[in-house]
Amino acid sequence: MNTSYKYTIAGCAAILFWSMIVGLIRNVTEQLGPIGGAAMIYSVGSLFLVLVMGLPKLSVFSLRYLLIGGGLFVSYEMCLSLALGMANSRNQAVEMSIINYLWPSLTVLFAVLASHKPVNKVIYPAILLSFFGVAWTLSGDQGLSITQLIENAASNPASYSLAFTGAFLWAIYCNITKKLANGKNAITWFFIATALALWIKYAVSDEGAIVMTSSAVIDLLLAGMIMGSGYALWNIGIIGGNMVLLATFSYFTPILSTFFSAWILDIELTIQFWQGVIMVTIASLLCWWFTREKS
Repeated sequence: MNTSYKYTIAGCAAILFWSMIVGLIRNVTEQLGPIGGAAMIYSVGSLFLVLVMGLPKLSVFSLRYLLIGGGLFVSYEMCLSLALGMANSRNQAVEMSIINYLWPSLTVLFAVLASHKPVNKVIYPAILLSFFGVAWTLSGDQGLSITQLIENAASNPASYSLAFTGAFLWAIYCNITKKLANGKNAITWFFIATALALWIKYAVSDEGAIVMTSSAVIDLLLAGMIMGSGYALWNIGIIGGNMVLLATFSYFTPILSTFFSAWILDIELTIQFWQGVIMVTIASLLCWWFTREKS
């Protein structure tokens, strides 16, 4: 098999693994607690990354990359995992994931604002479409309803706030990390830092003790390995894979994630929810297409 194909397949596998994360995180946190379960997942993921990718010396990274990039990564992962774990129901957890997928459009928006370069005006209605798509998914079966949106947010303000904050944090991370990293990848250290931060939060919280069962152990190992494998395979994919194909495929993650989440969590989603997911996906694709670097 052509080497380039192998790298591309690795990148595609990473996207599929990431698409399973929402359902797996929710599955584990239901059994081990929102904070303790997340801390366990990132601990297993960290161990897996150390075994697969190794642990590079901290001295090879710039201090700004470790502090700023690492801080944004840890904050985002905590926001996402806690938003999923603290959701009132499995259906609401999937709603959190769709809010999270505002980040591709926000990434483009921040990049455009920072560059001061002329861009195709289509991206602005595309960004609005992504927010409209999220609002559409959160409005239930009654079309777009501001009242329903307010009621949903009021039912669990912590999860909704964390999900929205996470989308903005990841968009910022995507815009500044490439400049700070200088071609280096500290993902293993960032995973370890996320696990430590979650354990600290667990220690100071009033969450109950973690009770391990055989099913919880299996789900935990699966979630940690899938999460770690996603980052490890993506690192392989971007080395020599077809980045145009990988970029295009990655923007279908909201649809893939929703499909896998519904399957893993055994829930049914409404037609309107799927319509909103498709809107978010189309908006992300439009933003990428009209701002991509042309060869």
